[in-house]
Order: sequence, then C-alpha cells, then structure tokens
Amino acid sequence: MSEEMTMTAETTPAIAEEDRMRADLYNFLGVILARPADELMLAQTKSLSGDESELGQAITTLAKVAALSKPRAVESEYNKLFIGLGRGELLPYASYYLTGFLNEKPLAILRQDMIANGMARADNVFEPEDNIASLMEMMGAMIVGRFDKPADLERQRTFFNKHIAPWAAHFYSDLEGAKNSVFYAPVGTLGRLFMEIETEAFRLGG
Repeated sequence: MSEEMTMTAETTPAIAEEDRMRADLYNFLGVILARPADELMLAQTKSLSGDESELGQAITTLAKVAALSKPRAVESEYNKLFIGLGRGELLPYASYYLTGFLNEKPLAILRQDMIANGMARADNVFEPEDNIASLMEMMGAMIVGRFDKPADLERQRTFFNKHIAPWAAHFYSDLEGAKNSVFYAPVGTLGRLFMEIETEAFRLGG
C-alpha cells in the first residue's frame, strides 16, 4: 500500500526533537502498513520500548507481539486483512471510509494537495494515493521536509484535518477489532492513540 514518491532535495532547517519523533511514528506506521512485516521489520519492532503513557504501553504491547510473530504468519494475516479474494477484511482508503466507494472526491482533493506540497507518486506505483500507509508517509515527510521545506504547524494542521483526521482513527479502530488481526491489532491501537493525540494537539494549536 505504500507510495514510493519523488522527493525534492533541499537543505532543511533543524527539526525540533518532538517533531522528529512525530515524523518517526508516522513513518513507522506507514512502513508497517505498506507491506507485510518481514523478519527485519519484526526484529526492529520487537526492539521498541515505550514509557508508561497509554501510547507508550501500546508500543510495548506491539513489541511483545512482534517478538512472538513469524514472517509467514504476518504475511498471511496482512493478506486476509488488506488483500483477500477480491478484497480484504478492510479497505484502508480515505475515499472508501468517507464515501463508501474507492477513487472518489477525497482522492482528487488529495492529489491536488500533493502537488501543492511538492509530492508526486512514482511512475511505477498504481495504487490510489489515499491509502493509510501513503498518508502516514506523506505526513511524516511534511514534518521533516522530505518533499520540500518542513511544513509549518498551520500547513500540517490543514493537511491532517483534510486528509487524515476525518477517517484514520476509525480505520485504526477497525484494525484493532478486525477478526483477522493478531499482529496488526496492536498496530491499530498505536495508530488510533496517535491519531487522537495529534487531533487534540492540532485543536489546541500545537
């Protein structure tokens, strides 16, 4: 589900540590949802540790599940959740969650905003850009300036509120409770909690 996007090479100013950590978590969610976690990804995930916060505990739980997971089982789970015969248990696209159909107006609006923010889908990627993995990647990239200069708070808020806030927490909640979710259930918890934190932070202004 990942978008391999072209990037604008540009010298960027220093990024605050808190923002870098936010970007890292967006990127982690993007990578772990883009394709089945392989042995290396599982090893990296099981090495994570969280603090005593609710988000930190979700990270710790995911690390523990990763330590018990095998690549073949994770691939089978991923396929049942997102691919399936015809379609998986979940359709992780903004258009579907917001309209009930794929390739609808939310995708067209996203494509306009991608251009405005210096983002472009690679020529060899054919999946709609409004999938959850790609949107996580885009948000993380905007924070640290991978496509252009780092986005200021207002530009981050605008993108988040238009393309992520209306549906991502709902998707992550569905992922938590999906009948085929084992490894991906704590991914859903982590994503849902992070989306709630981001929504509240943007509401409060930073």
